[in-house]
Amino acid sequence: MARIVQASLAALLLLPMATAMHSSCILKKEQAMCLEKIQKANELMGWNDSFPGCPGMWDNITCWKPAHVGEMVFVSCPAELFRIFNPDQDTRVVSRNCTEDGWSEPFPHYFDACGFDEYESEAGDQDYYYLSVKALYTVGYSTSLVTLTTAMVILCRFRKLHCTRNFIHMNLFVSFMLRAISVFIKDWILYAEQDSNHCFISTVECKAVMVFFHYCVVSNYFWLFIEGLYLFTLLVETFFPERRYFYWYTIIGWGTPTVCVSVWAVLRLYFDDTGCWDMNDNTALWWVIKGPVVGSIMVNFVLFIGIIVILVQKLQSPDMGGNESSIYLRLARSTLLLIPLFGIHYTVFAFSPENVSKRERLVFELGLGSFQGFVVAVLYCFLNGEVQAEIKRKWRSWKVNRYFTMDFKHRHPSLASSGVNGGTQLSILSKSSSQIRMSGLPADNLAT
Repeated sequence: MARIVQASLAALLLLPMATAMHSSCILKKEQAMCLEKIQKANELMGWNDSFPGCPGMWDNITCWKPAHVGEMVFVSCPAELFRIFNPDQDTRVVSRNCTEDGWSEPFPHYFDACGFDEYESEAGDQDYYYLSVKALYTVGYSTSLVTLTTAMVILCRFRKLHCTRNFIHMNLFVSFMLRAISVFIKDWILYAEQDSNHCFISTVECKAVMVFFHYCVVSNYFWLFIEGLYLFTLLVETFFPERRYFYWYTIIGWGTPTVCVSVWAVLRLYFDDTGCWDMNDNTALWWVIKGPVVGSIMVNFVLFIGIIVILVQKLQSPDMGGNESSIYLRLARSTLLLIPLFGIHYTVFAFSPENVSKRERLVFELGLGSFQGFVVAVLYCFLNGEVQAEIKRKWRSWKVNRYFTMDFKHRHPSLASSGVNGGTQLSILSKSSSQIRMSGLPADNLAT
């Protein structure tokens, strides 16, 4: 289970290989290489079961070549795992003695020398932790997907809500929905089985899933950036053509991720076509995707600060009125509303080293971040005054039509039983009443 959540973390948080290449795949790779080395060593030494000594073995951490009794063998800590657990230290050495009873215990112990042991990745508390995080982000993305779908139906259904601002919101909602769907598809396709076979999968289908997944994640970041850019432009520019701006917003929001992910896919195909592209061994290639995302987060944070400054100036103007406490209350409310819309929470770990506060980052970004779509849909659709007013208007209109329909059926049962629906009946009544009024006009005129 650890590999599922770690791979999702690496992609969702755009981490380099040091975190993405989780221990299960590293150990699988090392084990395969070890077995080949042992087989070659046995052939060279003419080793068989009758020879005294210690056979070569893989102890789930390192590879031990065949040795004679009394021989001491030295091996280094696995380089890739050591860099993950001890990024600022030099590689250390572990030794074993070959005795008549077999191999001795490693000295020093793996945990003391390498910073990890063969039981650490399988510890029950760690598995429970990863299961909890996976359950948390699964619930979060499911909740967000349902809420965002409902919000999209509302915004598309009511024509009076069709404006540039809501069109941008709708594109952001779609990006959140695609992000949630891509996470579910990735977990289903790549990590359905509870083993490490995915480490050696290299099919076109799984690579296409990873490309789609990265595109959805990057698009989501860019539409958060578009929200910030639009609001800042709205506050700074007095008059600007929103429709023309929306055209460029669409190109940036969906076009830029297409270019970035396409370039990354081509480079990955020619220079690092290994596995299912879910692990990024080449950090330079990974920055083709990570660079634009980190840049959008940084620019959005600057826009956020600029918008807060503008809001402070507007709230402190004499025209706004109110005392100092009400001004700060409005400012706090506006700030809290903008944080999920701009994705400001991503700046907490955006520029920190990937090995710092791993568990906190995992819960914050994957767990709580999965509910961001839900929060945005609630704040900018269900709690929006325009949306609520339009829904209330439609509800009142429906109740009035239903009342007149029922009243008409009660007053004119013959027409109601003929199969004419309520809308047709109301139109017949209105036409009849207008004809009566028109026919009465000449008589009135003559009377005068």
